Amino acid sequence: MAKGKKDAKKQPAQESKLSNKDYLAELRLLHVELVKMQEWVKQEGIKICVIFEGRDGAGKGGTIKALTERVSPRVFRVLALPAPTEREKSQMYLQRYLPHLPAAGEVVIFDRSWYNRAGVERVMGFCTEEQAKKFLHTVPSVERAIVDSGVILLKYWLEVSEEEQTRRLEARIEDGRKIWKLSPMDLKSYGRWYDYSRARDEMFKATDTEYGPWLVANSNDKRRARLNIITDLLSRIPYKKVPREKVILPKRQKPGSYREPDYPYRHIPEKF
Repeated sequence: MAKGKKDAKKQPAQESKLSNKDYLAELRLLHVELVKMQEWVKQEGIKICVIFEGRDGAGKGGTIKALTERVSPRVFRVLALPAPTEREKSQMYLQRYLPHLPAAGEVVIFDRSWYNRAGVERVMGFCTEEQAKKFLHTVPSVERAIVDSGVILLKYWLEVSEEEQTRRLEARIEDGRKIWKLSPMDLKSYGRWYDYSRARDEMFKATDTEYGPWLVANSNDKRRARLNIITDLLSRIPYKKVPREKVILPKRQKPGSYREPDYPYRHIPEKF
């Protein structure tokens, strides 16, 4: 299960790495449960909002991918909003996030969320201290209104050690498949570990509420973290298996007069 927020600073001794075989076997079982949850969400018109925050390199993207790779993107919507436009900058801060909240039968997943203001914006100087403190004062009331409207709100924080973060960011530099994950902001943020720690602590203190608690997961082992988070999420959604008729494929029609045309299809070369 995901750890409580008080475990964010002091992480337990790391167990041996989970093998890929064991990981995939457990993930397959969880995917079956996620599909059951999806069908229940659609049938009952449930609204779920899941927020993923955490350190750079903590594994948010991989966790979201593991969570959504076997479910429908029409039900599970993933949002990673770009930097705000000039118009959005002039709006109430939370305004651009509110239209993306779930409607009935949807699970909306924020890959970073309105908590940007409490983290990167505050630490890197994109907002003033007054704006950050006003946000921390205001957001619990907004989340209370979201929950009161019938939305199930889950907030996950992925915590990674300094050493593991360094290893992962260095791996991005060397791997052509991952270099896109290393932004200029990641590099600027890297040296400000304790500024981010202080911002995280104040964010937890102000916004960890009974109706919107922070759920903290140790992600030094990415595979274990993904399994723990998905298991925790499923445990917090009171879903039930939706009965459905057994699926039987119908008989195919006979070709009748149909014949394959003599058309030069552009087949791609078979190299593998």
